[in-house]
Amino acid sequence: MLNITTIILTYNEEKHIERCIKNAQRFSNEIFLVDSFSNDRTIEIAQSMGAKVIQNKWENNYAKQFNHGLTNLPISNGWVFRLDADEYLTDALIDEIHLKFSSIPADVSGIIFERKMYFLDKIMNKGMLRMNMLRLFRYKHGFCEERWMDEHIVLNKGTSIMYDNYFVDHNLNPLGWWIQKHNGYSIREAVDLLDVEYGLIQKSENAVHYEVTADAKYKREKKLKYAKMKLFWRSFIYFVYRYIFKFGFTEGKEGFLWHFMQGWWYRTLVDAKVYEIKKACGNDTDKMKKFIKDNYQLDIQ
Repeated sequence: MLNITTIILTYNEEKHIERCIKNAQRFSNEIFLVDSFSNDRTIEIAQSMGAKVIQNKWENNYAKQFNHGLTNLPISNGWVFRLDADEYLTDALIDEIHLKFSSIPADVSGIIFERKMYFLDKIMNKGMLRMNMLRLFRYKHGFCEERWMDEHIVLNKGTSIMYDNYFVDHNLNPLGWWIQKHNGYSIREAVDLLDVEYGLIQKSENAVHYEVTADAKYKREKKLKYAKMKLFWRSFIYFVYRYIFKFGFTEGKEGFLWHFMQGWWYRTLVDAKVYEIKKACGNDTDKMKKFIKDNYQLDIQ
């Protein structure tokens, strides 16, 4: 097995954790869970499979939880893989990692992979904007950047390269769970868009220098353009682009539901919360922060 440490963040993931660990064991010799005090069988299952578990209180911040793991886990390998509990690598990607791992150039500190999504047990190949993510990186050469949404692994040393094959996000929970999750995401996305428009989040003068990948920069340039578009119209245009011009309609009923729910409904919900905050607070960023804290329990600094 390869000298790779896989870190998985968990909270009540008994549906996914066995599949995830079995997959990780095919390419990594050390697996850790950073668990947010699960009250189901997540820890029991993980430990029975040889994974090591530490627990840390969830503070509504994925990056903070992952970086806590990087700082506090007894990592013994030179490379770290970030994997979510509902994700797994395809056979082709695992084979590619085994083939190329021993010959990674010394100046390369990160490996980027494409992620594909399953929705209602069907993989979405059409209508999707390509999602490339840095997930494998040299220990202490990378960390998870602090963002409300769209957080990425970033490098403070070295460059990155991309592999050919992909991994998947395949969540087994029902549609109601997905809707509830995206309702929670929507206020964080709204904060991100308000930050683009008003500079809502204070930027630290002592921020550590790091290198964001070209794919992450591209996505953020797209988000900047999106933020400048008219409320509500932008979510409709985004859906039409994905469903019609990117051929999402070829994915059947599952494709329609995916592009409608994730591309239009979710984006409209985000815009509704942006509209709600602007209507209540005008352009006053201090009022916005107070409104968001009082109504959504998010403390924006």
